Parts: sequence; structure tokens; C-alpha cells
Amino acid sequence: MAQLQYSSFSPNPNDSTAHSPPDVPPQADIDLLDAYSRAVSAAVETVAPSVVNIEVFQGSDSARRAGSGSGFIFTPDGFVLTNSHVVHGAVRIAVTTADGRRLRGFLIGDDPHTDLAVVRIDAENLPAAQFGDSTQLKVGQVAIAIGSPLGFQASVTAGVVSALARSFRSGSGRLIDGVIQTDAALNPGNSGGPLVASNGKVIGVNTAVILPAQGICFAISSNTAEFVASRLIRDGKVHRSYIGVSGQDVPISRRIVQFYKLDAPSGVGIVAIEPESPADEAGLQSGDIILALDRQRVSGIDDLHRLLTEERIGKHTGIRVLRQHDLTELLITPAAALQ
Repeated sequence: MAQLQYSSFSPNPNDSTAHSPPDVPPQADIDLLDAYSRAVSAAVETVAPSVVNIEVFQGSDSARRAGSGSGFIFTPDGFVLTNSHVVHGAVRIAVTTADGRRLRGFLIGDDPHTDLAVVRIDAENLPAAQFGDSTQLKVGQVAIAIGSPLGFQASVTAGVVSALARSFRSGSGRLIDGVIQTDAALNPGNSGGPLVASNGKVIGVNTAVILPAQGICFAISSNTAEFVASRLIRDGKVHRSYIGVSGQDVPISRRIVQFYKLDAPSGVGIVAIEPESPADEAGLQSGDIILALDRQRVSGIDDLHRLLTEERIGKHTGIRVLRQHDLTELLITPAAALQ
């Protein structure tokens, strides 16, 4: 039988690199990586106890499992925030908490316009996540996603905020504005879980991933989520008006801000206008920047969403826009948004 022979390596004593150790990162780089790791770990330790797995059942006997997703507890008495597309149409909802308890979930309300929903579980003194201020987000800052992708509960991925004020269409076909883009890896089952900043506060609700692209994921901003959640708890749905525009947050030059003494250096830039909508009838145009509605500042999409409440349905309302370099005051009559 032939024998295998293994060659051995004998260093040349005259070779100065023979005994050189592998390259070691500078201490400053090691310290930086350690600081990053500690920040991510601390944020996860803060929020992970509030993250839940949600199972949805459908069918006449409520026994057919139709899917699953994630969510997070945001009040100690059992209110859970998740995505509308996770729980919409569910006959029965099962919620598994981080400590392993499996509880019955009750749908309080959902809002397909923002792909958000609130579920209630019967428990007290629960660990609740805190909302951060999404208007303070910066592109490039750390973003941490926690959820239950593919059934693996409390999975953590980390990345950065890739872009702000994105728009995309939800599964229902509705356009969702003011969305956070992140490269924190999301998979089926992450929907409804929190997107967290390094300070341990929720900055968004993970909602979608673009396939087959890699590293393009979206989350509903925390300010929008907090507002919608409060309305769902109060009314079971969000009554709102609409004006028929698709827009995004845009900056305004310092020169124009100073010249007109504007309240904020940003507004909502109109990308498209729905035909025969209130915006169309009021004379708004693509490229206009909305600055105020009913004399209340509109510095971004979140402001506009909050101002378009049911109280404005059918009410003649002043709207201030920046058209090229001129301030324009128009009158608009918001209509009832379809649920």
C-alpha cells in the first residue's frame, strides 16, 4: 500500500520574516471595536426582554397557522406593537414573550396606511421598550434589529441607518412615506420587531425587505409608530384625512430660511399628486415644498401625518408651500382617507 507523505516546513534561520507574528490591529482599532461591541450589547440587553414572537392562526377552527412575525412590548400592562400585515385578518394570535410565556393576543387595532398594529396580552409589570426621537436620526448611525426571523427568537443583527425619509408601497398597495432605510439584515419573521439605536431606544419598527437585493431593509419611524399606536389604543383605528400627495423630507437652503424667516430648515417635497385629489384641486404642483398646514409647521412627513387628522376632513385649510423660491399660500380641503 502506498504511503502518504506530508511535507514539513522548516524555516530558514536567515529569513527575517520566518518568526514574525501575524499583523495585529493597532490598539486604537481594538478599543474602537470593543466600544462598538459594548454599545450593541448594551442596547440589546435593554430592549430584548420586550421583544416577542407572534404567531397568527386563521381558518374557521382557528387552528391553521398562517404565519409569524415579531413585535415588542411598549407599555408595562401588555400593549404590543407589530406590523399590520403580520396580524391583519387573524382569527387567533399567540404571543411568546422573551421569558418563554405563551399568551393569547387580542388585536386592538391595525393601520394598513402605516403597516402598524397594536396587540394586547393579559399580563402586568412587563419589560417595556422606550421610543426614541426619529427626527434626530443621522445617516450612518448604528441601527440594531431584534426579532424572530424564521422562528429563531431574539435574533440580533446590526448595521447602520442607510437613508431617511424613504417611500415604498406596502403589501396592500398603499404608499408609506417617511420610512427609515437600514442595512441591518432582516429576514421573514423580523417584521414588527424593533429597530434600535445604540442608546437602547426604539427608532423604528421593521417592516420590509427588498428581495433579491441585499442590505436594503425598511422600518417605520418611531415618531410615526408612537403616534399611530396611541390612536389605535384610543379608537381601534386611525381616523385621518388625506390630501393626495406623495412626498419626502427635503432640506431648504439656509439663504431661503433666513430670507423668509422660516421655522424649520426642511419641509415635505411633493413628488407626485393624485389626480382629482384635494391637492390637485388646490393647485399644488410636483416640486412644491409644504412648509405649514393650518399655520402649523410641517418640517417633514411625520408632521404632515400628525396634522392630517379626522378633524380636518371637509375643512377649508390654509397650506403654505415653497414653489421654487417663492412662498405661496393656498387653500386646501382634505378628504376622508379610505381605511
